[in-house]
Amino acid sequence: MNYKIAICDDRKEDIEYISSIVKDWASGKGHSVTIKDFQSAEEFLFHYDDESDYDILLLDIEMGAMNGVELARRVRRQNREIQIIFITGYNDYIADGYDVEALNYILKPVHADKLMAVLDRACEKLKKNEAALIFDLPGGMVRIPLYEIRYIEVRANYVTIHATEEISVKTTLSGIEKKLDEGFFKTGRSYIVNMHYIRKVTKTEVVLKGEIVIPLSRGLYEPLNRAFIKFF
Repeated sequence: MNYKIAICDDRKEDIEYISSIVKDWASGKGHSVTIKDFQSAEEFLFHYDDESDYDILLLDIEMGAMNGVELARRVRRQNREIQIIFITGYNDYIADGYDVEALNYILKPVHADKLMAVLDRACEKLKKNEAALIFDLPGGMVRIPLYEIRYIEVRANYVTIHATEEISVKTTLSGIEKKLDEGFFKTGRSYIVNMHYIRKVTKTEVVLKGEIVIPLSRGLYEPLNRAFIKFF
């Protein structure tokens, strides 16, 4: 596989060290990589306006006028697929990393084995992002990437996919469920949730990002917790 990777760090020596690990990882895994480096968030964003097809962003946090968290927020607004990995000397931003759906948070000094393992996970996530539901609707063919789906619900003979847009199709929930991956969990007879969007789980409900509340059937609290822990 060929991956396009950006490294953004205000310390040139850190860029060179991280780049060397990425090259060793790619060589060992049989991947080809295109690596570009930037020494400020502003420099990356200026470049990103014209060239936004990066697969992985290795991002420092404390950098000049704009920090890495703000950079990640701006990138995430328009790109849900890019895998963001924070590499920093500070541990004060873990919550922010969760907010921008960062894949991982690695503290400096970076250990090669740790970064390589995270890069493996990034590749797995990128492959999963290619999966999608495809529907032939009256208005034409519609493709919905699985990672965009927040939850799915059934009403009567129709199933509604809640993603970037809402799509309703005449089918069964079980039929849709067979096309999903292990990142989804059926919370009862009428709902399936994408575990990536879960904020909170109680005995009776699942709260998704955006404060969307989905009912959780009796007896599914422990199975959902096990599935959530295993998946992440």
